[in-house]
Amino acid sequence: MEWIVLLVIGLCAGTLGSLVGLGGGIIIVPGLLYIGAFTSQGQEMTPQLAVGTSLIVMIFTGLSSTLSYMKHKTIDYKSGLLFFLGSGPGGIAGAWMNKGLKMEEFNIYFGIFMIIVAIILMVKKYLKPISHSPKYSSKRTFIDPQGIEYTYGYHPALGILISFVVGFCSGLFGIGGGSLMVPAMILLFLFPAHVATATSMFIIFLSSIVSSSVHAALGNVDWLYAGVLIPGAWFGAKAGVYLNTKLPSKTLVNILRVVIIIVGVKLIYEGISG
Repeated sequence: MEWIVLLVIGLCAGTLGSLVGLGGGIIIVPGLLYIGAFTSQGQEMTPQLAVGTSLIVMIFTGLSSTLSYMKHKTIDYKSGLLFFLGSGPGGIAGAWMNKGLKMEEFNIYFGIFMIIVAIILMVKKYLKPISHSPKYSSKRTFIDPQGIEYTYGYHPALGILISFVVGFCSGLFGIGGGSLMVPAMILLFLFPAHVATATSMFIIFLSSIVSSSVHAALGNVDWLYAGVLIPGAWFGAKAGVYLNTKLPSKTLVNILRVVIIIVGVKLIYEGISG
């Protein structure tokens, strides 16, 4: 039964993660913590193990999504590699910071972070992109399948700074980082939504390799759990990409943010109550 639950968690994380560019770790980490609380198999599921295991799975979610989005030509590789210059070191810093967190502290911080993510998902449709001067931006253009051309851009230093913060959160919480990067790309840098989502999964793939390597070196990976989660996450990511290109994601995003709030409040309560 435990393995079936893990497969379902991986499938849901991969589908929702690649659909909206979150990565899926925001589902995997709480799932692992809850499973660890009700099973005696394997080693004790600490926050460090949950985060490290999640980041290993994020490599395959990111790779599966990237390969699928490549077919639709919606990945901005130049921007993704530039943002990785920040997210890579940020992921290393977050992974090292994670090793000192106790379960109660992790629950509180992660719970607060999840609620912030839910709020971002709620309000981002009401926010309008911030206009900026092309003089200070690296300009990009994208033509969608309908022939509509989009122009967007950013200041490289600002992009690297924001991606460092995103990478730090990814290494600290094992969440992939797309929950912050996608809104930033859309609102601050004027990315088209589909390009932001696809590029986010490309960045998650690269940064997860770096962050998970640190966690693996520290012994923070449950390889058995990761092996069960990866198949579900791999095929879930492909399903998420398909839904992203075919269906509006409003309903699934609404469900996701409700779940995030409930889990976030529960984690905060458990962290406070001990």
